[in-house]
Order: sequence, then structure tokens, then C-alpha cells
Amino acid sequence: MTDELVMNWTLGTPALLSIAVGAILLLLLFIIKWRIHAFVALVVISLLTAVATGIPVGAVIPTLTGGFGGTLASVALLVGLGAMLGRMLETSGGAEVLTNALISRFGEKRAPLALSIASLLFGFPIFFDAGLVVMLPIIFTVARRLGGSFLGYAFPAATAFSVMHIFVPPHPGPVAASGLLEANVGLVLLLGLVVALPTWYFAGHLYGKYVGRKFNIAIPDILAGTESEKHGFASTPKLGTVVTLLLLPLILIFMNTGLNTLASAGAVDKDAQWVQILRLIGETPVALLITVLLGMYLLGYKQNKDKTLVETVVDSALGPVCSIILITGAGGMFGAVLRASGIGDAVAGSLDALGLPVIVAGFIIAAVVRVAQGSATVALTTAAAIIQPVVVGNADFNQIEVVAIVLALAAGSVFAGHVNDSGFWLVSRFFGMDVKTTLKVWTVGQALVGVIGFAIAYLIYAIATAF
Repeated sequence: MTDELVMNWTLGTPALLSIAVGAILLLLLFIIKWRIHAFVALVVISLLTAVATGIPVGAVIPTLTGGFGGTLASVALLVGLGAMLGRMLETSGGAEVLTNALISRFGEKRAPLALSIASLLFGFPIFFDAGLVVMLPIIFTVARRLGGSFLGYAFPAATAFSVMHIFVPPHPGPVAASGLLEANVGLVLLLGLVVALPTWYFAGHLYGKYVGRKFNIAIPDILAGTESEKHGFASTPKLGTVVTLLLLPLILIFMNTGLNTLASAGAVDKDAQWVQILRLIGETPVALLITVLLGMYLLGYKQNKDKTLVETVVDSALGPVCSIILITGAGGMFGAVLRASGIGDAVAGSLDALGLPVIVAGFIIAAVVRVAQGSATVALTTAAAIIQPVVVGNADFNQIEVVAIVLALAAGSVFAGHVNDSGFWLVSRFFGMDVKTTLKVWTVGQALVGVIGFAIAYLIYAIATAF
């Protein structure tokens, strides 16, 4: 939404909170009780919420379309290209080849752990949604091979991407908070791993085992091709080919983030033509596009597959994910309306006056703003901006304490993602879960990530204060 559309609303914090809560409850009734399609329900609730919170009539539609389009800008390309790559890996037999290698090396009992380790590595430079979509065909194949609830395999891997995305640079949230609070990005990266890995173990690995036993979710077939496609496109590619296709986007994106870091440090000239070209190649959509093109060649054309068959396999990946993309965009629309209503700023301003220790106040502000308006990045940067005057230039805080505060804010910003978060809908639809189950599984899991991450960040803060 453009700055010209941002207005000063007269509703107070209690009224805004009441509207937000009412909107969420009505949305759940629409989807769970009255069985209205999630996309339609989200659009209707977004429109009603915009009117109820006092957004000017002329700004309502731009606010809705801005939130929808902004979310699609970051999600549609990544999900679409990721689905294409996933469909090729699935139908060619590449996912089966990698599954055989994983099970051979780690054993059947440790296969979910192997998937999570791979996800932690991929999650270092790759955003949550792109990384998850690329890993899904491997997760599907392992789950089919070994049996049991799909969640036992998918939830730990998804949580691995989540903790890396929220705690570890070069992801945008921790980088932005580090800049606002003048924290050392290198220390944020190092201690971010100290927070992220144990958090994943408890909230992803152990809790993942629990939800895998409690919820028997069938394996979705969203990336599976038709029998004719599988028969015609199957080639049983070499393990090296599959690993290359999985590692290529990782390497390209890592190159981008590495050059960004070097440019920020002054080690390379950010305006140099070669730097700009390499950074462009390493942008996530471009990296995935290059990988898809290489996949079409290695898994299709090089195997003497008919060009029409290759086109059919790639095209067939888009239909099933269109619903996911639209619902995710509508979730972003709802979150944008809540942000435009001023609820995040109102809540943050009220909590700022509580007089709590800065690390505790920052976590609570980030968590409440996250629950209120959905965006983790907005919650993190809002909380960082509010506590910035207390932290920056304050000699009472050493470098480690400032880093711990950044990580505490990050923990709050991921807390309890629910229906106003586009990531909630991505997980819900790709995992084949209804809204009620997703709330029980993913929302609770994200709450655990927030609480455990904060506990570890607070421990780091306490140790740094003591010494």
C-alpha cells in the first residue's frame, strides 16, 4: 500500500483489538463451520475488516489488492517454479533415487532426521516457502516408502526452514533488526544458530514426533504426476544429477547473499557490473528459474524425452498449486488490512509503557504484533524500532546482550502464526490439512518455536550480563 493511503484512524486499541479478534473468529466460522472456500472467506473478511476499522472507502480496494499483490510477488514465482522442479523430480524418479540414498546412509529410523538436516542446510540461504516447496517431493517419497503419518516427516523439515528463516542472517528479519539495533551481524549469525538448532530439536524434532503420532495425515499427491506422465518421463536419473538440481539454487542464492555481505563490508564494489550480474543470478526467483531450465534439460531433453512431454510435465505442476497461491495471497491480504488498520502500532505503543526489562518487553511486543497482524518481518522490525532508543548508544548493553535482544525479538515475531499469516496457508494446503488441524499443529508448533527461542536468547542475555 502506498504512503498516500496511510491515514490516521480514530479507533483506539481496545476497539481495534475487538475487531481483529471478531474478524478471526468469523473467518474460522466461515471456513470450519460453514465450509466456505478459504480464498473466498479471506477476501470477504478482509473487506469487512477494512470497513470496520475505518480505512477510508477510497483506500479499501487499494489496501486489499496491495496486500494480495505484495504477497503474490514474493510467493507466486517461488511456489510456481518450485512446484515445476518438484514435479520433474517426482515424475522422473529423481526423488526416489535420493530417498534410496538417504535411507541407505541414515537408515529408515533416522530418515526424518536426515530430511530435517537437509532442510536446515537448505534453509540457511533459501527463504521458507521456496525451500519447503523444493524439499516436498523428497519428503513425499520418503513418507510413501516408510509409511506412517505424513506429519512425522514433513513437520520437522518445515520447522527447520522456519527457525533458519527467522533467527539466522542473511534472512531479512534478523538482518533488519540487527541494523536497527546496531547489532554485529556476524554475532547474530553465530548465536542465531545457537538459538535455532536447539529450538528446532525441541519444537521441530520432538514435537514433530508427537504430532506425527497424534494426527494421521495422508500423503498429499499435489506434486505427483499422472501415471502416463510418470511412465513417459521416468528415467531414474543418477544421484549426482538429483543432488546438483537441489544444490544449484542453494549455491546461487548463497553467492547472492555472500556478495551482499562483502559489498556491505566494502570488500567489493556493489556498483561493479560483474557484482550486479552475479547478484541478479543469485536472486531466489532467478536461481530457481535457472534450476528449472537445467532440470528440463537433464531430466527431459538429455534423456531423449519428447519436448511435448517435458512441457506437459512442467505445465501440470501449476494447476494444483494455483489454489495454494491464491489462498496464500488472500492470507497476505488479510494481514495487510490488519496492518493498515494501525492495530500493530496501537498494540506496540500500549505494551511499550509496561516498564518490563527491554528483552522481555521486546519479545512480548513482537509476539503480540505478530498475532495481531500476521507478518513476522513486520512484527520484528516494529518491535526493534520501538526499543531502538533504549538499546542503541546505551553503554549498559554489551555486544552479546544486544545480539540476544535481537534474537528475542525474532522469537516473538514467529510466535503462533495463524490465519492472518500467509505461511499458515502455505503449510495448510501443501500438507493437506484443514484449518482446524493446522491450528493444532502449525500454530502450536510456531508458538513453541517462539517460547523456546526466547528462553535460549534470554539465557544468552543472562550469561552475558553476568560476565
